[in-house]
Amino acid sequence: MKSSFEFNRSLSATTQLGAVALISLVSLSGCKFVGTDYEAPQVAAPDAWNQRIVGSPVGVLAVDYWWKQFEDESLNQLIDVAIESNKSLAIAYERVVQARSARQISNSALFPTINGTGGMRRERTSENVGVSKAAGGGGSETFYAAGADLTWELDVLGGVRRSIESADAGLQAVEENYRDFMVLLIAEVARNYLDVRTVEERIILAQQNIENQKGSLKVANDRFNAGLAPKQDTTQAQTNLSDTQAFLPQLRQQRTTTVNRLAILLGGYSPTVEKLLGKHAMIPMPPQGTEIETPAEVLRARPDIRAAERQLAAQHARVGVAEADLYPRFALNGNFALLSNESGNVFESGSRAYGFGPAFRWNLFSARRVRSQVDIEESRTREAYLEYENAVLGAVEEVETSMSGIANERDRLQSLKLGSASAKETVSLVKDNYSKGLVDFQNVLDAERTATRVEDSYAVSQGLLAQAYINLYSALGGGYPDDKDELNSSK
Repeated sequence: MKSSFEFNRSLSATTQLGAVALISLVSLSGCKFVGTDYEAPQVAAPDAWNQRIVGSPVGVLAVDYWWKQFEDESLNQLIDVAIESNKSLAIAYERVVQARSARQISNSALFPTINGTGGMRRERTSENVGVSKAAGGGGSETFYAAGADLTWELDVLGGVRRSIESADAGLQAVEENYRDFMVLLIAEVARNYLDVRTVEERIILAQQNIENQKGSLKVANDRFNAGLAPKQDTTQAQTNLSDTQAFLPQLRQQRTTTVNRLAILLGGYSPTVEKLLGKHAMIPMPPQGTEIETPAEVLRARPDIRAAERQLAAQHARVGVAEADLYPRFALNGNFALLSNESGNVFESGSRAYGFGPAFRWNLFSARRVRSQVDIEESRTREAYLEYENAVLGAVEEVETSMSGIANERDRLQSLKLGSASAKETVSLVKDNYSKGLVDFQNVLDAERTATRVEDSYAVSQGLLAQAYINLYSALGGGYPDDKDELNSSK
């Protein structure tokens, strides 16, 4: 039988060995053995753009606050209201809040969990069972307890730290998604605003053509009443006038539809939008002579590309999280309690009871469940990489298409501008010749129809060219710079 000294020495050695083991585990918990460290992908981008915006360059295209280059106060106000009140943007911001909290949840796994405990329990033994029956039974006893339990899973192999790494990257991806949504929102507000101004311009042109055609109808009536022209001229003039007049309700309905769409984007109702729109204004146009940054610089500026890269980083870290289940998990468990049969002496030193010590848990057999989960995470990582590559390809395509749209719409607008001027002059000349009896009324009808069509196409082309610039600004990731971003405000 061991002496008291030998027993105490054995207990002391065991305690020291446990302490050394615990210190070793804690020191190892600062390392990351599972998974691999992430390296940002290097995706090849073109050295230069295939398309170019021809014109006298006035410097590199400014994409921060790009809408202010249109120099339209109504547009500025609409965008300010949309950023402040758009419901979908507010939803996107709440997702950022949720991602920040999820990151904190992941980080909390590095620290111990401590639960306070306490209670009172009264027990009575049965008079008719086992030892209690032989001893007379029926005794009652009250127990009082207060204390705390501690559980601390040590991140020896780095699985928790990989989880935090994934949460960090996931949070950054959500923030970039928020910025990307803001870019798209600003562009959508601007497009709809230009739709309103374009339709208003078309309505004005249609009304002008209606007045001109009313004049032609009067000339045809006067010549018919004077016996100088057949009734056919009058009926044809009326048909042409009615056809143009019937076009007006369609344009007004387009404007109403666009205003209602703007109202949704602004998180309000159409009367508010009408107030912000004010009186009719010309279709705004930004400076047209600009240079575009290189493809690589553009890709770094686009929030959707940055979001795709952060999503890849988050998924890459999840491989390490899954691999951690292949190895043992180490923990430190402990509890401290004050136990007593009397409420008055619960907090005396003699009521102390405690226990602590390290523990481990190792899943030795799972029928390849853990391995399969690792395979899934590795496949998802490859998928995220392909998504990133697709995002890069899509970004280059959007910029190229936008620049092509600007160049081609410019050429179209120039042709329509010349055609519109010629059509107006033709109408004036033909009507003068008709009033003199030099041509028949069919020439007047043809000239007026052509003028109506070409002038309407000219207004449409102006709107399309302005929208092509908006598409380019959006493709370049234009919006608020990061230091002015809503995420960095006190929202």
